[in-house]
Amino acid sequence: QKEDVVVTLLPAGHCPGSVMYVLSILYMFHHLAFREEFDPSVAVCRFLFEGENGTVLYTGDFRLAKGEAARMELLHSGTRVKDIQSVYLDTTFCDPKFYHIPSREECLNGILELVRSWTSLSRNHVVWLNCKAAYGYEYLFINLSEELGIKVHMNKLDMFRNMPEILCHVTTDQHTQIHACRHPRDDDCFRGNRLPCGMTCFNGTPLHIISIKPSTMWFGERKK
Repeated sequence: QKEDVVVTLLPAGHCPGSVMYVLSILYMFHHLAFREEFDPSVAVCRFLFEGENGTVLYTGDFRLAKGEAARMELLHSGTRVKDIQSVYLDTTFCDPKFYHIPSREECLNGILELVRSWTSLSRNHVVWLNCKAAYGYEYLFINLSEELGIKVHMNKLDMFRNMPEILCHVTTDQHTQIHACRHPRDDDCFRGNRLPCGMTCFNGTPLHIISIKPSTMWFGERKK
């Protein structure tokens, strides 16, 4: 017996290239495949499956601002949300310690204010963005570069080969005041007043480094 199933891709806002499936076995298979052959040109999405037996939504990891879901035309039928029989919801932050998570805009404004005030002190005042994942920070890099006119240093740029819109905001030149370079022991580097890329001074003057960890998980785990 055959049945036609309509599969709709919806933007998830998590990170470039992530794809989520309703069936756990398919999701696990494709999740591993994308880690091995990652292509950021693939849309970030969640899947909506529709068939004779009903509609199922699997969210996977997602990050949406308030009101964004209401603007998704494919999630609606006419003026109302489609009837969804089952929802598989990512519950990573379904915990009391994450009762309040600042919006992306609030976080960006706070980081912008801190980075602007620090880098304006002198050319030797630099910021290290302690990013624990390879992708998902593009929004931050682009906005810092556009607002402050400072490119973000990366170890390499080939990871962004399918996202040309970010290439003018990142650089492999270490002589910049914002770094997102990585090292297996990057925390040890920072404690030694050395950036993960090895930079310790500029024109013979030691660097003054502050670290920013843009992490929701860390936000919930913090002690203060």
